[in-house]
Amino acid sequence: MNTFNSAGTISVIKGKNTRELYEHQIDAMTNLNELNRQSEFNTLLVLPTGGGKTLTAVWWLLKNAVDKGKKILWVAHRHLLLEQAADTFQRNAYSNNMINYSNFKYRIVSGKHDRAIHIKSDDNVLIVGKDSLTRNLGLLKEWLKDEEEIFLVIDEAHHSTAKSYRRIIEYVRNNTKNVKLLGLTATPFRTATEEAGLLAKIFTDDIVYKIDLKDLIKRGILSRPEFEEYNTEVEIGENLGLNALRSIELLDNLPEDVANEIASNKLRNAKIVQQYINNKNKYRQTLVFAVNRIHAFTLKGLFEKAGVSAGVIVSGTKAEFIGIDISNEENERNINDYRNGDINVLINVNILTEGVDLPQTKTVFLTRPTVSSILMTQMIGRALRGEKAGGTADAYIVSFIDNWKESITWVNAESLFENEGGEFKDNKSIYAKKEIRLISIAKIEEFAQIIDDTVDTTELEAIDFIKRVPLGMYSFVILDDNYMERNYQVLVYDSTKMNYDEMIAALPELFASYDIKEEILEKDMLDKLCSLCEETYFYTDMLPTYDERDIRYILKYYAQKECAPNFIEFSKLDREKLDVSIIAKQIHEEDMRQSEKKDYIEELWNKKEELKIYYNKKMFFVRQLQIELDKLDGLFETTASIIKNVKFEERDIEEMTLQEIMNLEPKYGRKIKETIFKRHLDSDENYVCAHCGKKSHQKVFYQIDHILPMSKGGLTKVENLQLLCRTCNLIKSDNNE
Repeated sequence: MNTFNSAGTISVIKGKNTRELYEHQIDAMTNLNELNRQSEFNTLLVLPTGGGKTLTAVWWLLKNAVDKGKKILWVAHRHLLLEQAADTFQRNAYSNNMINYSNFKYRIVSGKHDRAIHIKSDDNVLIVGKDSLTRNLGLLKEWLKDEEEIFLVIDEAHHSTAKSYRRIIEYVRNNTKNVKLLGLTATPFRTATEEAGLLAKIFTDDIVYKIDLKDLIKRGILSRPEFEEYNTEVEIGENLGLNALRSIELLDNLPEDVANEIASNKLRNAKIVQQYINNKNKYRQTLVFAVNRIHAFTLKGLFEKAGVSAGVIVSGTKAEFIGIDISNEENERNINDYRNGDINVLINVNILTEGVDLPQTKTVFLTRPTVSSILMTQMIGRALRGEKAGGTADAYIVSFIDNWKESITWVNAESLFENEGGEFKDNKSIYAKKEIRLISIAKIEEFAQIIDDTVDTTELEAIDFIKRVPLGMYSFVILDDNYMERNYQVLVYDSTKMNYDEMIAALPELFASYDIKEEILEKDMLDKLCSLCEETYFYTDMLPTYDERDIRYILKYYAQKECAPNFIEFSKLDREKLDVSIIAKQIHEEDMRQSEKKDYIEELWNKKEELKIYYNKKMFFVRQLQIELDKLDGLFETTASIIKNVKFEERDIEEMTLQEIMNLEPKYGRKIKETIFKRHLDSDENYVCAHCGKKSHQKVFYQIDHILPMSKGGLTKVENLQLLCRTCNLIKSDNNE
């Protein structure tokens, strides 16, 4: 038997939930309590994105439905929403909300999770995908049988005017005495005008509670951002060469001569300082992001000359080019002085983009341009802590704009802040060049996520570290949709090398089958090809995983060049130099004391240039090393060991879909796939469709199918599986529907 994480029993955790709700969430639950006095209701809860719709609903349902022995049917249209709901039920099941029950059962039903045929009458919380439920409404009958009251939750409820949602609501109402319908949405009326009346007919009790972005700002959860631009009228980059332009575009790296040109421009620096002086009472405590260290100390001198207390913090222990030693203690002292209000302006070179909490910051000065939306987002984010989070009511984001001779797409600060949702757009592009010394740019996102405690990266951390160092990269140039040349790099790991090889080998026949002759693929065709390749050659359990965007880039390249992209292999020696598990073993075997370990790490970081190049920041290197040391000491916790309040349902592996088996037992699942593909090979090494006889050397044209469908009791075992071409499989699926 095998554990199956799409269904199980959640045990109630004794004690009080340590998470505290915001005032607006408490207000929403108070209103729901009043409405709940009725035998039935049909209402909407409207909170903006980030306002905690799911948490508010789950918190209230745990106390008012689950703990009262009532069943919940939670419906959403995306897998991510289903998983988010299940996770929220699990993480908030505390005894201060539930006093009558010590556990309850949940089940997620969707094309990716469990199937409707496995719904049990004693499931307390059903979290289901809209499409899966629509096709299997009859299977709800036993679950609904004899229930006096059902809580029906529609996530993203502005979609509920669709026929499928209305069928679900109608079916539940026809098979239950009392239905309490709760719709969750951030945008209740973002629909066509003619749909507004239909939405009102579904949610007849109107809106139980509503708050918008302005209200959250007003309540201090988010600072109100005020964007200002100041044109320096300084001409920059008059003689930029091609290499310099590519360095800026690909790496967000200002060439040294250009950076120094900006840093030493007296007129520009004077305008930056004067802008603060003119608005000192408004800007108050301000973070300044400088171009480089020379720039930081130049600005510091100008601020102090103008009577403004200022400090500088830099990464490392020495500020190059100026001969001034900056100790870590001095960095900490400047940060503490800024926290205490003894310093009004803190100037830094990228060191405060993440990891340091300075909620009193009122203003951010962006004195260096960037093409990186991630960096821009991090810089802006330093000033947006609301008052309830210990920050400020409003914040100023001041950008200093230069006149660049060359056309460079610098990120605009205000463009990252969406008017409607108030969220940052984060275009997580991966930049790398051919040399291994620049891989760090492509690895920063992974390292940053491991540092971020809100992102679960334990599975990635658990694998051997050397497998997280790329084997090499595909490096190529393609034309974008505007026919501009762009450089792309696709990092390739042990986990993905064979898969990319197989995919690229199949591209000639795949493109020929669709008679593709255009160099720029239409979006619909690109989406279709990407989906086929992803489904055939890649798996969700790959660690490190693949990136769907990389598949798209390779497809675009092949459409234009009709050949495989160039692969640059990294040497085994270079890869091993980056393997921190080797360093960890040496520290462990020599049983170093804490002081010895600290000195040894400092020595390695200062002497081994490849470590600085790859990890980019010392904190990333130290964190990776500590993870490997924890493994050796038996202190490393996996996700499974952290989440202890769920006992997952056991199920025979043959009752799972092939994809579920691939996720649970990848080796076994791949063995099944290989067996089926081999069974359908002819003497010429062609795969053959079991129905129409279509032949091809490439797997991408075929799908593994159940002979007796699982919806009719069929099992996932070799004797019940066959290989069909995609056309025959589609026809078979349509007939079964």
